[in-house]
Amino acid sequence: MIVKDGGSGLERCLRSVVPFVDRVIIGDTGSSDGSREVARRAGAEVIDIPWEQDFASARNRVLAERKCDWILIVDADEMLDPLSGANLRNFIKNSSAFACRNEVWHYVDPSTARIGPESARKNPVRLENSRPYASYVPLNSVRLFRNHPEIFYENCVHETVEKRLATLHLPPVWGDIIVHHFGFVENQGERDRKNDIYHDLCEAKLKASPDDSQVLIELGISELEHHKDPKAALTYFTRARDIDRQNAFAWLYCGVCLSRVGKQDEALANLAWAKKLGLSTGVLIQATADANFQKGFYAEADLTYKELELRGEASPTSEAKRGACEVHLGQNEVGLGRIQRAISSAPHSAELYDILAPAAMLSGQLALAVEAMQYRISLGNLTGFHSQMVELLAKACEQRPHPAISSSGAS
Repeated sequence: MIVKDGGSGLERCLRSVVPFVDRVIIGDTGSSDGSREVARRAGAEVIDIPWEQDFASARNRVLAERKCDWILIVDADEMLDPLSGANLRNFIKNSSAFACRNEVWHYVDPSTARIGPESARKNPVRLENSRPYASYVPLNSVRLFRNHPEIFYENCVHETVEKRLATLHLPPVWGDIIVHHFGFVENQGERDRKNDIYHDLCEAKLKASPDDSQVLIELGISELEHHKDPKAALTYFTRARDIDRQNAFAWLYCGVCLSRVGKQDEALANLAWAKKLGLSTGVLIQATADANFQKGFYAEADLTYKELELRGEASPTSEAKRGACEVHLGQNEVGLGRIQRAISSAPHSAELYDILAPAAMLSGQLALAVEAMQYRISLGNLTGFHSQMVELLAKACEQRPHPAISSSGAS
């Protein structure tokens, strides 16, 4: 692994790995928190690596120290699944395999509930350390590969060995190995710092390869998910889509962003193209449901949100919107109950109260609507929508706005 200020996660990670490997090599890129000492106490060999704004270069410097037949890559904010240790040792007995494709379980906040094109699943608590986190997103990765001089990392950010494996005609073989990643739910300040680094490095990649659709998508995701700017993200995704018309992910993300900026007809057209190109991820289904919801096509949206639930990929947000659909379709008690259950699983998600307040008002439950709006305003980040809701609630209640929900506080 490469490490800079691995923190408490480093010791946890090494405990999960050491019983199953013969040698641990850590390339430290400038820690100041005692990570070197933690690593050495765990029996790891530590080498100093200068940071050159290039993750692939740093990883390859560590790979230059390799002596074993197989290489396993983990990061300080990860753990190897204890049941996967034995599977790892069995996998490397496969004389025909040169690399292993495995799952990485990324734990996420339930209100986020997606990473890139994939949506979250309910955490089955396979690992005790994951118990505090309700949801995870499984993504495939290559973390285990043979010691081969032509297998090395490429790309200064979002680095991978997979292009090298494809060039060498050495396709990875699936292995029952799980790596657990906690970086999205632990130490948000460090996560934000890393996201800024990733964004800067992606911009450098784009300057070197301005027509690389994958780099454009990476930058678009950064703008969409980390900077929360769908308009800026749409610029990148549109360029990626126009460069590679067969890239289903570009069509998907264009659809997501178009829906976020209020262009629902264009959003549905782009999402339909993504589906036509063979994409069937939970994020595509949710984006389609969201666009229908925003257009007022509540029956269609309700069916699509239900599809997410049947896939085991429903989130508190999708369930709350499904409840709102049910309210619009006249199923007030069922819909409000669904929204309130969603809130109980993510009680501090502002978006859920934005859904509950108008749904309760539409159902005639003004006290619940006022309570929801009062709490929503206490969470901050208010828009014109909240001013309108306050005015509507005040008129509906035939009284002056309550101080806690005055329009001056929601302008």
